[in-house]
Parts: sequence; structure tokens; C-alpha cells
Amino acid sequence: MKYLTLAALAAALTSAPAIASPALAICHGEYALCASSATVPLPGKTITVGGRVFALGVSVCPVITGAAIADVNLTGSCTPPGPGRVWSLFGTPATYPQPPDWVPAAPVDRAFVTTSKPGGGMSNMWSFPCVKRARTVNGVQLADCYGPLNESPWTGQAVPPGSTVGTAAPAGAPNPVGGNFP
Repeated sequence: MKYLTLAALAAALTSAPAIASPALAICHGEYALCASSATVPLPGKTITVGGRVFALGVSVCPVITGAAIADVNLTGSCTPPGPGRVWSLFGTPATYPQPPDWVPAAPVDRAFVTTSKPGGGMSNMWSFPCVKRARTVNGVQLADCYGPLNESPWTGQAVPPGSTVGTAAPAGAPNPVGGNFP
């Protein structure tokens, strides 16, 4: 399923019309991997991406070390966004810590259809900033990552209800981190 996700990512990045196409870079070092995380909206808070305003959400994501893909249009570079901070990037480790207990496991990719019900949307955390938490859980460094709800990582457009989205978050996770299929 990882290969299907990578194929979908490659197709979206090469075929979807975009306002500003992602400028990809391979980064090495610490990053947050939010692929299996849920997202909680921050009431009254917004984020502007490419001139469009979206509701802001926060995801709790494990911090791992390795190679990852960044959209340097958003990050500017692979350099962390400051002390105690990391970028939320896309990586493909065979296993990584996953909620709720943060025990390493292989991701289980799935597709779902967004709805307008609370928690029925999706979130995009790819190449957005994260703040490391002071305490670890089961020996895992976690970070709070902040990004837009219902924003396409491929086009910067709004993802409307009824869209098919890919994620590795478990069924029932509210506003899972993922990407819509073009």
C-alpha cells in the first residue's frame, strides 16, 4: 500500500493543476511524520496558504529522524523553523510510532470520503511547522503540528465534502492528515 500512496503522491504532484507547484527537496534529519495522525480544529484560528484562508488545526505527530520530502515553497529550506521546532514532512519508514500509544507499527493506508460533519474533513500538515513537546510518551518525542483543515497539499485549493482522501490514520480519527486524490 506504501507504493500505492507514493504513486498517488507522484501522480498528484505531476498532474494536478497548481497555483504554485510544490518545489520538492529531500531533507535529512529530524521531522514530524503526521501520516497517521488526527487533527483537532483550533476554534477561531485560521491560516493563510497561497492567499487562501483555511481553518487552523493541530495534530500530535511523532518526531523521527531520516530522509523526508519537503515542499520548500512552504518551508523555505530543510533548516528547522527554530529551536525546539521541526517541519512536518513526508517520509516512508516501514514502521513509525503511531497514536494512541505511540508504539512503532507499519502504517495501514486507506481511502475515505470527506463529509461536512464535525471531524469529517481532512487536514494537510505537509511542510508546516511543529513544536516539540517537553515530555516524551513511551520514549517517543512528539510534536504539535499546525496546518490547514480541508486544504489540498497538491493544489492549495479547498477540499470540499465528498472528496476522496488517502491517509494512514485509523478509521474514526477526526480530520485525518492526508491528501485528496486528483
